[in-house]
Amino acid sequence: MSQRVKIKNPFDHSLNGCFGCSEGNPVGLKLSFEEDEHGIYAEWKPELHFQGYINVLHGGIVATLLDETGAWGVNIKAGTSGVTSSMTVKYLKPVYISKGTIRIEAKMTARDEKSARFLGKLFDGDGKLCAEADIVYYTYPEEIARRRYNYPGREAFYTE
Repeated sequence: MSQRVKIKNPFDHSLNGCFGCSEGNPVGLKLSFEEDEHGIYAEWKPELHFQGYINVLHGGIVATLLDETGAWGVNIKAGTSGVTSSMTVKYLKPVYISKGTIRIEAKMTARDEKSARFLGKLFDGDGKLCAEADIVYYTYPEEIARRRYNYPGREAFYTE
C-alpha cells in the first residue's frame, strides 16, 4: 500500500470562500485532502443539517463531495486549475449520516491538453461504496490558471 501525503490548502481563506474546502466559509464542508500516486482522498463527517431524508445525506452534498475531491485532483494530478465540464453521478446506496465518517477518492482516468477526467467514489462509514461519479474538467493552461484563477502551482500544495 502506498503512503499518503497530506495536501496543504494554499488558498487565502479570507478571499476564497469555497463551499467545499475553505476553512473560512462558516457553512462550508471544510474538506482537506491527502494524495498518493493513485489519487486524491478525503474524509468527512456529515452532520444532520446536510440531510435530505431523515438520516440520509442529501444527494447534492454527495455530488459536491465527489466534485470537490476531483477538482483537487485537477490541482494536484493535472497540475493546473479547471472547471467542471460534466459529471455523471451513480447513487448506488443511501449514505446514512449515523454511520459516521465518509471517505471520498478521485483517480484521474484520462488527460489531454484541455481536459482531465476523474473517477470519484464515495464510501459510507461502514466502508460500503454508495456513489460513483465520472467527472470531466475543462483545464486551463498553467500560465492562465496562475494569472486568472490564482492557481499557486503544484508545489504550493505540499507542506514544508
